Amino acid sequence: MIIGSRPLKFQVMVDHDQCMLCGRCVENCSYGVYRMEDGKIRVNSRNCVACHRCLSQCPRDAIMIAERPCDYRNHPVWTDQVRENIFKQAESGKILLGGMGNTGDYPIIFDRLVLDACQVTNPSIDPLREPMELRTFIGKKPRQLELKYGPGNDVELKTKLVKNLQLETPIMIGHMSYGAISLNAQMAMAKAVSESGTFMGTGEGGLHEALYPYQNHMIVQVASGRFGVDVNYLDRGAAIEIKIGQGAKPGIGGHLPGEKVCADVSCTRMIPEGSDAISPAPHHDIYSIEDLKQLVRGLKEATEWKKPVFVKIAAVHNVAAIAAGIARSGADAVVVDGFRGGTGAAPAVFRDHVGIPIEAAIAAVDTKLRQQGIRNEVSIIASGGIRQSADLTKAICLGADAVYIGTAALVAMGCRVCGTCYRNLCTWGIATQRPDLVARLNPDEAAVNVSNLIHAWTLELAELMGAAGINSIESLRGNRDRLRGYMLDETMLDVLDVNAVGA
Repeated sequence: MIIGSRPLKFQVMVDHDQCMLCGRCVENCSYGVYRMEDGKIRVNSRNCVACHRCLSQCPRDAIMIAERPCDYRNHPVWTDQVRENIFKQAESGKILLGGMGNTGDYPIIFDRLVLDACQVTNPSIDPLREPMELRTFIGKKPRQLELKYGPGNDVELKTKLVKNLQLETPIMIGHMSYGAISLNAQMAMAKAVSESGTFMGTGEGGLHEALYPYQNHMIVQVASGRFGVDVNYLDRGAAIEIKIGQGAKPGIGGHLPGEKVCADVSCTRMIPEGSDAISPAPHHDIYSIEDLKQLVRGLKEATEWKKPVFVKIAAVHNVAAIAAGIARSGADAVVVDGFRGGTGAAPAVFRDHVGIPIEAAIAAVDTKLRQQGIRNEVSIIASGGIRQSADLTKAICLGADAVYIGTAALVAMGCRVCGTCYRNLCTWGIATQRPDLVARLNPDEAAVNVSNLIHAWTLELAELMGAAGINSIESLRGNRDRLRGYMLDETMLDVLDVNAVGA
């Protein structure tokens, strides 16, 4: 039975008086919206995902895209999205996929936290005229320093320091694999982090040879599929990250469709060309903290104890207890990925309904580690839904040492967050392996944009710190006194350990 036509999600309109029939919209749309017919541009609006590539290429501004011009009958429970999903599954009998982050109508806790500022008794600091220390070290810290004093007041450090990553800004770029995104996109981000004095993740897709010049700024990932993992790969990373879970799909593995596994991706991932790259839900050698400890130790031994090892987990209800176990496993940092974290593809039901917000998770992890006296044993990296410098600042106040950004970096390169990354049709050359589409992204130009974004956020972070009377990132970390909750209930304020406004 055919359910019938549904209302358009997007309607594409062409002003034929303005249109000069250059055909750029036809050439640039990989979704098949436009065609040249009878001397006019014709459209199939049902194919449109609102990627805006056509708008950017039209020399006459002759194209307009409207969202839901004719919607479903309004209903408070059976929303248009709920009905649309039912129609799709009634026709296909399959799991619905979605890209990017959670689309549910949940309140964003970051937007209900406000930053405090200094006035008279504790004056603010002017970052334009006074030094601001933003350098961040990711890794284990000693409980105390032992010094040896020699003749002539010489001081020697007796405490043996563990290898840390040195960041010039507490902003890193999270893991997006080669396969999920194009090599040009990875190259752009690698150049940006090298310029900015920070790091980016490879994702679980291995490390392409073209990225070797930037390996000192790369964090290599060991995920459950172990794609591309060998000693050469581990040696080339500045740090190693074990991916247990991710915020967009806690409890399940990854899936890269076979059409995105081109010859280059196949070689880098060490899998057959054209085959689906499916990561198992669990690591089949990790079923306890003791097993995790063995893998952490094994990776450190394989790299001669020269590289920090991180462990990435999804933010779930018992995230604080898990993080405490990770701190005791020998890992140097725990990455906590909230439920707004992006992804190339995830079952929509997981993306929108599983996991907890990064704000609550980071606060809970920081509190638990402090209560157990092991906060110095592990750094905390917040990931999943960091949209602006204010989110970055608030995440550090809640207890993070640094953050990963992902979607923000893609948007800086031109991404329109249309959420169809898994289709291999990205018109901006970011989430695709089609050579004609990949060529649209200039890695040098995109690198400048990403570097500019990191630089701008870093400047704003310094300004916010100065307003709070803080001149060191160390003094901002876990400083809940600099936060106040607005329109948050008592339970959430208690979880965050933050006072309400006016308190």
